[in-house]
Amino acid sequence: MFSQVLEKWQANKSFDLVTKEFLIGGKETTILFVDGFIKDEVFAKMMDFMMKITPREMGDIAGVQEFIKRFVPYVEVTAKEEPDEILTDILSGNTGMFVEGFRQCILVDSRTYPQRSIQEPDKDKVLRGSHEGFVETVVFNTALIRRRLRDPHLTMEITKVGRRSQTDVVLCYLDNQVDKRLLRKIREKLQNLRINSLTMTMQSLAEVLVDTKWFNPLPKVRYTERPDVAAACVQEGKLLVLIDNTPSVMILPTSFFDFFEEADDFYFPPVTGTYMRLVRLVIFLSTLVVTPLWLLYLQHPGDFPSWMSFLQIEEPNGLPVIAQLLLLELAVDGLRLASVNTPDILSSSLSIVGALLLGEFAVRAGIFIPDTILFSAFTATAIFTQPDFELGYAFKFGRVLLLVLTHFFGYWGFGIGLALELIAILCNRDISGRSYLYPLIPFDWTALKRKFVREKMNHKNS
Repeated sequence: MFSQVLEKWQANKSFDLVTKEFLIGGKETTILFVDGFIKDEVFAKMMDFMMKITPREMGDIAGVQEFIKRFVPYVEVTAKEEPDEILTDILSGNTGMFVEGFRQCILVDSRTYPQRSIQEPDKDKVLRGSHEGFVETVVFNTALIRRRLRDPHLTMEITKVGRRSQTDVVLCYLDNQVDKRLLRKIREKLQNLRINSLTMTMQSLAEVLVDTKWFNPLPKVRYTERPDVAAACVQEGKLLVLIDNTPSVMILPTSFFDFFEEADDFYFPPVTGTYMRLVRLVIFLSTLVVTPLWLLYLQHPGDFPSWMSFLQIEEPNGLPVIAQLLLLELAVDGLRLASVNTPDILSSSLSIVGALLLGEFAVRAGIFIPDTILFSAFTATAIFTQPDFELGYAFKFGRVLLLVLTHFFGYWGFGIGLALELIAILCNRDISGRSYLYPLIPFDWTALKRKFVREKMNHKNS
């Protein structure tokens, strides 16, 4: 067994794979570990203790379990015999100890990982409440959830995914509230995955867990970097998927209305939280139809009330309005991508160049009119009223389709576009097989009311 592990270890090729030989109680002992994963102080104390073992004491040991019980002063210690399992555990950060005379390898979980401090995520910020956020180490993330839910029913199942990466994936749920059918489905999919690695962690796993067409942009998975949000979702019967090396948690199942709930809703009084949620929903939904409706008004101004005459514009000298709107859709995405890759020290300069200079000179040059920039700026900013990027881009694609159909077919195009959007949403199912519009379809008044109204906490809904 030891020779098989040592053959695959290949310490002579990698500087960070360390092999150390010494004597414990007169018996040859070899330890294997990955440099950078071991807690030096902890393991130094353990070795100091074990080096004091005499040959007589060693001779009284009947087996590896007795050795662990008497001479390994550490909490997380196991013994394994399968070479592949041993090698995977060592490469995951455990220290493998091979003692002469024992068939099993002693695995000491004294690992530590390079990590950043726990801080508030840049994306999911709140005005009140906790400012903690998940980090890239899965053990710390599970601890942050445990800290908020001290319930014995809270279950953390761990498995490894990826033949090469052997990435730790954790299923977190309350075993007395979770949908057992969904849990069984996700568990089976994880066990039957045949992939080399989770290269892009969350997205890689989501694409193999969720059955969806590649051309369907509507998200069926919700992500959060906040432990308080994750804990709240678990209490609602949701299933969390945590992946090592990523600071986000996957929430399953997810419907359309789940994307409009934020932590800030629950850190303010019920009336304020309800108002914020309704404003978020209305403004985001308006991004789908604002520019198509304006385009429709420009085509048929006489069919609209006279008080809307302020929306009328003179015939543009440059590009047609539809071309301006579509070009601005691309320009906004270009600026967004540029801002992601811009160093922080230059972000202010980019804002000035992109927003002021380019916009101003584009109007002066006659490429755009101020009205198209105004409406495009509204849709570009209103998308961020809800935190999910995927849902924002799904509505963006729908808006572009609606603009094109409205331009060519007028009222009929606008109606057909809305119908196609509604059909696309209605035909979607979440990962559990339930309607994407639940609790609207199928109708559940109690659950639907909670999606729109932030109820006061009491013994019934706390």
